[in-house]
Amino acid sequence: MPNRVRFDQHLPSIHDSQFLLERAEGLIPAQTQTLAKGPSQYSRGVCPVYAVRGKGSHVWDVDGNEFIDYSMGVGPVSLGYCYPKVDEAIKRQLEQGITFSLMHPLEVEVAELIRHVVPHTECVRFSKTGADVTSAAIRLARAHTGKNKVLCCGYHGWHDWYIGVTSRNAGIPPTVMEYTNTFAYNDIVSVESAIDDDTACVILEPMVFEEPRNNFLHDLRTLCSDRGVVLIFDEMWTGFRLALGGAQEHFGVRADLCTFSKAIANGMPLAVLTGREEIMQLCEKDVFFFTTFGGETLSLAAARATIEEMAVRRVPEHLQAKGRWLQSNLNTIFELRDMTFLKCVGAPCRTMLSIGSTPIGNPLEIKTFFQQEFLRHGILWSGFHTMSYSHTEEDIDFTVRAYGEILTKLLSILRNGESVRDHLLGETLEPVFRRTGNFHIKPKVRS
Repeated sequence: MPNRVRFDQHLPSIHDSQFLLERAEGLIPAQTQTLAKGPSQYSRGVCPVYAVRGKGSHVWDVDGNEFIDYSMGVGPVSLGYCYPKVDEAIKRQLEQGITFSLMHPLEVEVAELIRHVVPHTECVRFSKTGADVTSAAIRLARAHTGKNKVLCCGYHGWHDWYIGVTSRNAGIPPTVMEYTNTFAYNDIVSVESAIDDDTACVILEPMVFEEPRNNFLHDLRTLCSDRGVVLIFDEMWTGFRLALGGAQEHFGVRADLCTFSKAIANGMPLAVLTGREEIMQLCEKDVFFFTTFGGETLSLAAARATIEEMAVRRVPEHLQAKGRWLQSNLNTIFELRDMTFLKCVGAPCRTMLSIGSTPIGNPLEIKTFFQQEFLRHGILWSGFHTMSYSHTEEDIDFTVRAYGEILTKLLSILRNGESVRDHLLGETLEPVFRRTGNFHIKPKVRS
């Protein structure tokens, strides 16, 4: 019988998941379309690999096991799986058609809605992925300023201008890599030292898991204005989560351009670029940014329904409240048990378990142990707690209790002088490509 959301001393059967994974090997490079969903981020041999159904905050894998999900599609499922109002909007539009030979009214209607809820929005463009719109923002910034260099902080997609600063830079011409450098978050001096007369823009995630300190975002705004540099907020995670208007609303800082995706359409593929008309109007004649599926109507219908529901239900406030409850309970448990190497960090709507080094194992081994043991409780966990509107008080209470029981096991391992590695039944997780700390480098000094 498949596992359910309850404690089961046995790990769930993953026979069908393993069979599908074997079929994918040699056929799909890395076996996945999305790295954060792939087998390197779930302990191989014990974790499910393929999901087939979701409802609310729960998912079911191909073997019929049920889990509370704390990834939520790696971010896009902001309201919950199969959320009625969004699904109904998609079905209504599906009856009318998906993609047409002419533009569709939803392009105007959803753009107007976004302009209404996102501060400082004068113009709106649609695409399909986050990398599309961040790359469009870079091109617009370069066209607007007549400059070339990019300073970035965070993760911004797979395109050449960004991925060249990472370890996955094969296939990127060295000359392209020379035009992008990184800076340290909350370190305005690192930005000041990197900006020169050929800097077109500064792009950053306004918050990942660390809060801005010492007026960092406000000082960054002032610095960019003073130096004639375009400020771009990559709001894939903060948009429609921190606040309906994203980080600009939440932190009270104006960006010149903003990019959104993930939470905006409850799982449908849509990315959005917003910003100042002075810059965005370059798409009229000078900058080419057009896509066949930019006006695809199912995603636009989903976005309208999602944004309207978020506004009516005050969803960002609910995400913050639910996440704060989970975060504060977890940190209290860690403190009471003197587990000082553990801390739940981040904005309440999206937190992460921060794991330090201990005598019983390195952080990846401890993370793998948590993931493994959560499966016994019917919880799908990859280190993060991405809150959705559908997560219930019962889900959170159950999760806190599960944490407590897993910590009891960890304490026993610690007291017995054992290694966590000896208690792992599957493979140890690999490092996340998108690291969450110490992943910025100082810019090189160029002659």
